[in-house]
Amino acid sequence: MRHITYVASLLVLAAAMIGCHQPATPPQIPQASPTPAPAAPPPDTNAIDQAVSTNLGDPAKLRETINALKQAVGRHDAAAVAAMVSYPITINPHTPNAIHIRTPQEFVASYDKIITPHIAEVIQKQKYEELFVNYQGAMFGSGEVWIAGICKDKECRQTEIKIKTIQNTSGKSN
Repeated sequence: MRHITYVASLLVLAAAMIGCHQPATPPQIPQASPTPAPAAPPPDTNAIDQAVSTNLGDPAKLRETINALKQAVGRHDAAAVAAMVSYPITINPHTPNAIHIRTPQEFVASYDKIITPHIAEVIQKQKYEELFVNYQGAMFGSGEVWIAGICKDKECRQTEIKIKTIQNTSGKSN
């Protein structure tokens, strides 16, 4: 019996070896029409909305403020940006080149020293879903701009969202 199994194994092996010398033709795979890549899912903003609600107020108001700020900076509209600032404000606080601004008029006069190309780029690139939000406010970039809920009354029942800090954190000169 072993002899028959051995001979059968040899025959199978020989047949396989003969087949190996034949050029293999790859199987034809039908070409499917190219399908577009699935669209990226929309960013989940629930966590940001919750943090904004807890720390700043209405997320819709923050979105409006961010969009208005981006548009004003894009138009180089110094007066519109100045209207979004909480005064007084110190630009580049804790640095030798700090600028103390008390009024919107002072802000407009120093606009190009404050909204440098670097700061403008940070503002333009900031996406709502990428904000860092905590009790101090919403941070743009690496801390170049902070927006916070500013109390309008003693009890802080009414707030408005304003720019609280502008600072160059890149090491680039202003």
